[in-house]
Amino acid sequence: MAINILEPGLATTVQDQGRPGYYNVGIPQGGAMDSLSAEMANALAGNTAAEAVLECTYLGPKFTTDADAVIAVAGAPVDLKVNGEPQPQWSRLELAAGDEVSFGMLRGGTRYYVAVQGGIDVPVVLGSRSTYTLGAVGGFEGRALKAGDVLPVGEALDVGTGGAEKTELEEALRPSFDKEATVRVLPGLYDHRLTEEGLDTLLSATWTLTPVADRTGLRYSGPDIAWKPRAQPFGAGSDPSNIVDAGYAVGSIQIPGGKEPIVLHRDAVSGGGYAMVATVISADMDLLARSAPGTKTSFRAVTLEEALAARAEGRKVRSQIWG
Repeated sequence: MAINILEPGLATTVQDQGRPGYYNVGIPQGGAMDSLSAEMANALAGNTAAEAVLECTYLGPKFTTDADAVIAVAGAPVDLKVNGEPQPQWSRLELAAGDEVSFGMLRGGTRYYVAVQGGIDVPVVLGSRSTYTLGAVGGFEGRALKAGDVLPVGEALDVGTGGAEKTELEEALRPSFDKEATVRVLPGLYDHRLTEEGLDTLLSATWTLTPVADRTGLRYSGPDIAWKPRAQPFGAGSDPSNIVDAGYAVGSIQIPGGKEPIVLHRDAVSGGGYAMVATVISADMDLLARSAPGTKTSFRAVTLEEALAARAEGRKVRSQIWG
């Protein structure tokens, strides 16, 4: 079976859980920006969590299938239609061969996910089917989809009970797509380069997500942040936030020039010469992915123990999906 792309949408790519293990050579883990919503779509479609899905950003695709199919759409709220008739998100949908699936405008958030039973069966590259467009790696020819693309679909798997048996996801489990967000961070590794007032500004101000927000990183506007003056060491640039190169953690917060913090996300580069003053905890990376430009955001410092507890809480949510 195959999916025939009639219209590609704005930036539709194939994504799965990513390709960990290659960040040290400059290839990011990647994978679905909002990993929880992608898992939910897979669960409703009758897949395992690992199957590749379509990640649709802002404007979704229009497509048909050349055989009967089962799909599910989860993530940012969007008008979904089959042959022009409205259909629900967060539910398993059965398609007949030739049915046309289309989407309207988003009503919040930025991304939603289309899972098809059997998964998108593009080649596995370095352990993943995810698309890394900056490196032209994985997915469908290493790029966002175009009109006329034909995506192969794998055979449906016998995944047993749990999430694969769900035909609708109860509202209490669905993530929210709010216009305000509190994002938990661990200060460091270079927070000592900020003045006391600068660190307080980062953690007390309300920041606005700008339109400069994609799979690489998200830029925020707000007040200036003060750095401690120093003579830059040999090998560092002249910007007060420059350091001699270091590796970047996914979720790192950088503040070039003391203005507009940038949070690195799934497709971020693995190292460079900007100080990392804090890191978003793994449990809140999906929250960032759901934020639309204009979202009012606060960064709140937490301890390592609190970050680990938040990760454990996220595992509980997933256990309710999969049973």
